[in-house]
Amino acid sequence: MRQPNTGRPVLEAVGLHRAYGSIRAVDDVSFSLAEGGSLGVVGESGSGKTTTARIVVGLERADSGRVLVHGRDRTEHRRADRLARAREVQMVFQDPYQSLDPRTTVGAVLRETLRLHFPDADHPRRIAELLDQVGLGEREAGALPRQLSGGQRQRVAIARALAVEPAVLVLDEAVAALDVSVQAQILNLLADIREQTGIGYLFITHDLGVVRCVTDDVIVMRHGEVVESGRTSEVLARPRHPYTRLLLDSVPRPGWDPRSIVAARRALEERAP
Repeated sequence: MRQPNTGRPVLEAVGLHRAYGSIRAVDDVSFSLAEGGSLGVVGESGSGKTTTARIVVGLERADSGRVLVHGRDRTEHRRADRLARAREVQMVFQDPYQSLDPRTTVGAVLRETLRLHFPDADHPRRIAELLDQVGLGEREAGALPRQLSGGQRQRVAIARALAVEPAVLVLDEAVAALDVSVQAQILNLLADIREQTGIGYLFITHDLGVVRCVTDDVIVMRHGEVVESGRTSEVLARPRHPYTRLLLDSVPRPGWDPRSIVAARRALEERAP
């Protein structure tokens, strides 16, 4: 059952910093995701978007700053709260094959997750519900990851994340490795799940087409910093920062001149402090 969208933030990042030696991978990054909302984090490789996502999930620690879910600070690492914290925010990776045990069937993957987080639940019923929610069935439940297509494996990864009933789902380039037609299927699936459940999405992507289709708001990252943010429709229609304009101009289209993109990128780098 979809929860009402109150406009309150389900997820907040406040002044996140993360450095690796002299490289500032994440530099004073702040944003908020509304309950039931969808926020895109856009940037090229090296922009800091994936490091930001890993901090939000808890796979990396920030040097400073806070991550809050429903106002509770996730950056306070208490061992007793580990499972509860894991349930709050789940992540779906670009390559589901790498995140699934190749020796374990789909049904067993979901059963293991449910046993860990909800030991007293009706596991067979819940597994059937999860598979149905992502468009899979009994046949896929008995399959190994290698017996599934890329799109089916990503559906399994989504089902496993949904099994713990998270407040936020972080999708790190989750459709980048899929064929265009399969991308559309997964994005439609995610839209349906958000409509049904009210879960919040944090989309990490370099693909402005994905951002345009599935996010309400967007932040643009460059060299670890947020250079622009706002409603997705407004940012993509009227970008204010030269880097955002460069990203939009870099999308191939009729009359597209890659040499002008190279020149614009060089000029932007020369203006950088």
